[in-house]
Formats: sequence, structure tokens, C-alpha cells
Amino acid sequence: MTQNEKWNQRYREVVDFIEINHRNPSRHRIEEHDHLNWLKANRKVMNAGKMKPERVERFRKLLEMTEKYKRKNQWE
Repeated sequence: MTQNEKWNQRYREVVDFIEINHRNPSRHRIEEHDHLNWLKANRKVMNAGKMKPERVERFRKLLEMTEKYKRKNQWE
């Protein structure tokens, strides 16, 4: 499996997770750490300007999706 295939597979897994659960991966649930760490690592790569151009647009769409499900303050 190439790096591109791995990245695409993980991308699909994270998108599916968010669509199914209607929330972002939690740092409090061990089974969700893989998704969370993948998101954080790729966000750092993109912000450093080192992400492959063909991935940037797809990852931006994923970040927009994560914004929609950003944690809400229960006291507001």
C-alpha cells in the first residue's frame, strides 16, 4: 500500500467517523486516538506548508466539517 493510499484510507475513516457520530474524535476515548492524532498531525503539516497540493483541498473540507462539530460550552 502506497503512502497516498494509506492517507486516502485514513481520510475516509475520519470522514466516516464524523458523519456517523456527528462529532469529532474525542481525546478521552482511547479507541478514537488514531483518528484524532491523524487529524492533528495533518493539520500541523498543512499549517507548515508541507502538505502535498492534491491533499490540501480535501483536508480543508475535512477541517470545515470538524468546525461544524466543534465542542460546545454546555454553560452557554
